[in-house]
Amino acid sequence: QVQLVESGGGLVQAGGSLRLSCAASGSILSINTINTMGWYRQAPGKQRELVATITRGSNVNYADSAEGRFTISRDNAKNTVYLQSNSLKPEDTGVYYCYAEVLGDLRKYWGQGTQVTVSS
Repeated sequence: QVQLVESGGGLVQAGGSLRLSCAASGSILSINTINTMGWYRQAPGKQRELVATITRGSNVNYADSAEGRFTISRDNAKNTVYLQSNSLKPEDTGVYYCYAEVLGDLRKYWGQGTQVTVSS
């Protein structure tokens, strides 16, 4: 079992910066078998969409809407994944959810989400 806790959300102005963190915890076996981690977001009234993913070996992928403005990174020693933006836009507003996938299991483990609000 894996538990994920996001932090770092808040209210920022357009063009501002934010760094989200997601820390994984659980059994040693579960933590050590996490491969992919990443972020989804869901704006009010919109479908959930992928933002970015990163593997344990730091291979990254970005959604078209995120590439160029967001950076995903990972600290395996801390079992933590990050999402950074230095140029937030109002359309980035939404709840950001962290997820993790364990080797041998296709299910996604989800955090509870953190609210990001970008004002114009």
